[in-house]
Amino acid sequence: MQIYKVGGAVRDRLLGRPVTEVDWVVVGSSAEDMQAEGFRPVGADFPVFLHPTSGEEYALARTERKSGRGYGGFTFYASPDVTLEEDLIRRDLTINAMAEDQQGNLIDPYDGQGDLAARQLRHVSPAFAEDPLRVLRVARFAARYAELGFTVAAETLALMSQLAASGELLALTPERSWKEISRALMEPRPDVFVTALRECGALQELFPELDSLFSRSPAAPNASGTDIGSHVLNVLRQCAGQDQPLPVRWACLLQYLSETTPAGDGRESAETALQPIAAINARFKVPRECQELAMLAGEFHTQANKAAALSASELFELLQRFDIYRRPERFEHFLAVCEMDALDRTGHPPYEDLQTDYLRGAADAARGVPVKPLIEQGYKGAELGEALKRERLRAIQQYQDQQASY
Repeated sequence: MQIYKVGGAVRDRLLGRPVTEVDWVVVGSSAEDMQAEGFRPVGADFPVFLHPTSGEEYALARTERKSGRGYGGFTFYASPDVTLEEDLIRRDLTINAMAEDQQGNLIDPYDGQGDLAARQLRHVSPAFAEDPLRVLRVARFAARYAELGFTVAAETLALMSQLAASGELLALTPERSWKEISRALMEPRPDVFVTALRECGALQELFPELDSLFSRSPAAPNASGTDIGSHVLNVLRQCAGQDQPLPVRWACLLQYLSETTPAGDGRESAETALQPIAAINARFKVPRECQELAMLAGEFHTQANKAAALSASELFELLQRFDIYRRPERFEHFLAVCEMDALDRTGHPPYEDLQTDYLRGAADAARGVPVKPLIEQGYKGAELGEALKRERLRAIQQYQDQQASY
């Protein structure tokens, strides 16, 4: 039994980055041998075991063969006769196909160290093109290491384009796609993730609604240039620079899609305008918190720039839709979306054309209405709810009057 440290732990040590997770490969062993040593088997797809004391994952060296469509369309073969080199060649990128033995010696049969030095994300073998998930993974690594100067090698980008054109990306499960997408959005350069997908044609396959933004002119000038897509990329970069959470980044990515469908007037038309956002949320089975914020941002982000011009009833309706009384964090996330968006238009804070402080003040005024006096007046049930709405609307009107007098 020979044990090797592999993958990201080796890569990040060589890059001088913190190692947060360690994976191990075991050569010359079987599942029976592993269990005899106290390792606990996990997973049904291929033999992976948990160390009896550390809990770290140890996988038997294995080869794989394409047997169907999508990420799961592979047959794995694990046996004591599979070599380390055979295990490493099935990996995606050369920088992820290095290993260390128990004495700390580097095993690098595919020149991952050379690609680290050259700052290249390069596939290990032509088998790269058998797994559509690798398109998303490489784009995610591009987002992670862009600030270190890494780019996708031309020949790897060509294979990514081949995968995008094959239709295999559509065979990925929503859950697996979302895992890569959400991780990529939390990398230091989420904008690079979108750019990499667009360069290989994968954005058109996975996010055709987003891809169309790069041919649409913005309604208002922004610092990015001539199209909405470029503005969205800059907003994502602002999100990373401001360490925004995933729901804010997701909403910033999708909010402008509400402007691609004419909304007209009325609630029904507004729902029509939000259909592109709803479609993407459904396509990737996005978590509820991210879904809701993206939909609300798509509906209300333009109003944030003219909050002081809204009537009391319009402002009240906006606050009601965010459920500011029970979901205060969601409203703060919305204000963060507006601020990140404004950073690209103004170039820097303070946000000259943004009125988030005004919105926050209106929310505080509405929240400040006490319920107890209404109960003491005899209101209850539905009547109490209506009385509370009237008082909150009156509080917002008073707040607006105060702001107008300054």
